[in-house]
Amino acid sequence: MASDEKHPIAAGFVALVGVGLAVGLLLGVFTLVVARVAGLGGDDGSTAANAGPSLYLPSPVPTESASGQPDSAASQPAAPPPSTKAAPAKRITLQAGEAAVAAMQRIDLSGVYTGGEGAVLQVQRIGDGGTWEDFPVTAAVSGQTFSTFVQTGRAGVQKFRVRDSDSRLVSNVVSVTVR
Repeated sequence: MASDEKHPIAAGFVALVGVGLAVGLLLGVFTLVVARVAGLGGDDGSTAANAGPSLYLPSPVPTESASGQPDSAASQPAAPPPSTKAAPAKRITLQAGEAAVAAMQRIDLSGVYTGGEGAVLQVQRIGDGGTWEDFPVTAAVSGQTFSTFVQTGRAGVQKFRVRDSDSRLVSNVVSVTVR
């Protein structure tokens, strides 16, 4: 046997390992490039460990009431403003987006809450006993308007209203037929 003869099994194994390493290296580089382009690299210094809180809540500050006085002074009786117009009474108006729906179909509820900026409204449904029960849905008032949706599988005419959790003021009743 000559010394320059090669062992075909060893040569095949070395070639197989070499091709595997080359393919693995190319796939790794490709994955790294795609992750960077997609913004998944995370090398911009904003990792979860040093990113800080993800929710910013400002410190509370005293606000002014409609009369322009700080809230602490607003709780004391004050002379009515010199305006001849009376301030609009708080009022919640509710409307349903659909008159009839199938079971578990979305029922859009929206409305206007005059003077209720920032209030949280609890959706209520009239129960079997004729009493109002809280539905597991709330709506926040922003710009004196609100909107939310409910879903129910209870068939028949369903009556809904919303209630201000703080002032206990309630809206008109809307009826939706669930088939």
